Amino acid sequence: MFKHWLKIFSDLIKLKITTAVSFTTAVGYLLATESLSVQIFVPVIGIFLLACGSSTLNEYQERRTDGLMSRTNGRPLPAYKIQTKTALFIIFFMTAAGIAILYFGTNLPATLLGIFALLWYNGIYTPLKRKTAFAAVPGALIGAIPPMVGWVAGGGYILDPQIILIAGFFFIWQVPHFWLLLLLSSDDYERAGLPSLTGVFSMAQILRITFMWMLTTAITSFIIINFGAVHSQFVKIGVVIFAIGLCYQAVRILRIETKLLSFKNAFISINVFALLVTVFLSIDKLINVL
Repeated sequence: MFKHWLKIFSDLIKLKITTAVSFTTAVGYLLATESLSVQIFVPVIGIFLLACGSSTLNEYQERRTDGLMSRTNGRPLPAYKIQTKTALFIIFFMTAAGIAILYFGTNLPATLLGIFALLWYNGIYTPLKRKTAFAAVPGALIGAIPPMVGWVAGGGYILDPQIILIAGFFFIWQVPHFWLLLLLSSDDYERAGLPSLTGVFSMAQILRITFMWMLTTAITSFIIINFGAVHSQFVKIGVVIFAIGLCYQAVRILRIETKLLSFKNAFISINVFALLVTVFLSIDKLINVL
């Protein structure tokens, strides 16, 4: 019974996504402080709780359209695994706890950034998805905010070029991440009455645009390692290898005839790439600390 409810809860808060968001917050904190202390858990936990509340609110907002798509109709709310009033309580509790931890445990800029992310994701991006297939572009801003929260929580200047560049990397990565997901679920989106990229562009255009976004993501990682954010040669070489691998996958999108398979491989590749870059940025700072 416990495992059953734990699975429902983890699906409701989108545990994989909220964990990734918390991880990028930790990276931002490490980059700002260049030290490792228990204080890092304050912004990480604050953002984790806020992201949990935001993700649950997103599920509440989209429960009806989720029920129409095969990819999402098994989620807790559209599948009636949990009552809406329970979800609303979780939204309130998680959001309030996250904001309180950020406010009392870090500083005002970090708190305001966290609140802005919540408002942007649930107030702008989520309703915009029903209006346009291009919602992924403004929605990508959400990926840029968590590392900035960690950075300012660690005492960093919010307009420092280093964190602007890293936030830019996560912004650029998020666009092809969203677009590839939309392409993989285009039939679902059309079934639910949501705008789809295939209704705006030809397949050839979609392939070229996705290729350029993936290529830009790889190029941005090159800029990061040559901008003073990375000191270890091992980390620099690692990021270069990962970027070359991503470029290879981007080129394959233009060549492989089985488009669904190429989209799936590209989707996996770009997410693994972002994770590896994040891990290696952390390793670079931990090497200096230790």
